[in-house]
Amino acid sequence: MKLGDKKYDQVILAIDKEDLFWGDHFEGFKPHEETDYESRILQSYGFMRRGPLETDPSFKQPIGYALIVNPQLKKVFAYQRAIKDEQYTETRLQGLWSWGIGGHIERSEGKEDNPIYAGLRRELDEEVEIEGDITSIRPLGYINLEHDVHAVHFGILYLVETNATEVKPKDAEVERGGLVSMDELEVICNNSHFKVEEWSETALGPLKEYLDNQ
Repeated sequence: MKLGDKKYDQVILAIDKEDLFWGDHFEGFKPHEETDYESRILQSYGFMRRGPLETDPSFKQPIGYALIVNPQLKKVFAYQRAIKDEQYTETRLQGLWSWGIGGHIERSEGKEDNPIYAGLRRELDEEVEIEGDITSIRPLGYINLEHDVHAVHFGILYLVETNATEVKPKDAEVERGGLVSMDELEVICNNSHFKVEEWSETALGPLKEYLDNQ
């Protein structure tokens, strides 16, 4: 962590790990229908400075993580993060492929009934241009990993359904992106030339199951 790095001065939403997991800790993916962690977070969250949270695994930083899908086309928005430092300063994620849009939930979202949802909508507005209507936003499940940087984060995996035939990245931190098929995602995951964000890899199975049922 660099001293003076402004992102670590952010005040973000966090939850004590004991308030999140009531004896039902898991690793990997868990469906929303099985356990409603979103409601637990909304009952017990607080806002804290990000810096100390990055090295304190007794707290989790919830992240709304959106999969943008066109269920009729059976396609999902996927993108590659920028590779160069001047385009994408988060070196841990440079060049990785992802199909999740998300970020930390900021203090300004705390005035909303559901700050997780509000943060997700802000991230969508900032990062992508959806050339159509969003028809539904709903939680699909949750991602929890306990190694490396993941030990302090907790993903709320949302399905963002749209009738758009084109979704474009707005952010300069994205090298390229667009709607792709499940076959294309599986090629990216199985090809050693591509590196995939771990949360996106974890979300691939639930995403495939959802699209297979459309």
